[in-house]
Amino acid sequence: MRVLSSLAIKEAYLELLPLFEKQTRHSVQTEWLGMVDIVKRVQAGEVADLLIASQKVLGELKAQGKVRAVVDLAKSGVAVAVKKGAQRPDIGSAESVKRALRAAKSIGYSSGPSGVYLAELFQKWGIAGELKPKITQTPPGTAVGPLVADGRVEIGFQQMSELLPTPGIDILGPLPAGIQTITTFSGGVHAAAKEADAARAWLAFLTAPQSAAVLRRHGMDPAK
Repeated sequence: MRVLSSLAIKEAYLELLPLFEKQTRHSVQTEWLGMVDIVKRVQAGEVADLLIASQKVLGELKAQGKVRAVVDLAKSGVAVAVKKGAQRPDIGSAESVKRALRAAKSIGYSSGPSGVYLAELFQKWGIAGELKPKITQTPPGTAVGPLVADGRVEIGFQQMSELLPTPGIDILGPLPAGIQTITTFSGGVHAAAKEADAARAWLAFLTAPQSAAVLRRHGMDPAK
């Protein structure tokens, strides 16, 4: 079975995969991509048995006839990080986050759902122009954490599940509730899948009760 997947679920996915392969004897080949690239490749005609991306992206691909069923897998919010040992700005409220952004010399966010959301938030706050010279947006499929760890950006934002495995950073916590955004990541069986049964089995395994603790350990909540 071939899978094209967002990096957001990678750590939990890789922990669960060996058990799934052992129990079912299915073999899974996974390619990790940004969602922009998943969409481009599928729309260009590439076929994979299973696609894992945001609920929104898979909904659009389903509407285009590229995907059959869509199963929600996990949810993740946006977290904030600084270099390990660096000064930890207050992020307890929307206003404190805004102050931290204005005080920071450099800011990093992704090209995924969290980055799209933050760009919209900065516009809403009226500070997008002020922050623009300080912002680094990583290319699709690229993590923000390493930029924070090596000092290329002073403060970074990405899905909690993507920041957690990064060495050399301190995670300040999730965005405060008033400005938090939760992304649901889902799996969809490609309309032309050759291994559709295996894809459905893997989705069932990822959403089974015994997988919930693994998802939580890696910064995600079960979708149901």
